[in-house]
Amino acid sequence: MTGARVRATVRPAEDAMLRAYRLWHEHTRRCSDGCKDVRKALDGCDSGRELWAAYRRAYTGGSR
Repeated sequence: MTGARVRATVRPAEDAMLRAYRLWHEHTRRCSDGCKDVRKALDGCDSGRELWAAYRRAYTGGSR
């Protein structure tokens, strides 16, 4: 292995807003409690509404 190189791949940190949206979106795709076919995020299940609220907080930069 003369001259072999080692590559390190560093994954950039995920933005908090994008992470929150991704978690909400993944939840809605597999939720059987009502998030799958609703038109508004607030019409979904409790977990879906909590994930949506986390996304909105990250979107606005709020801490509540």
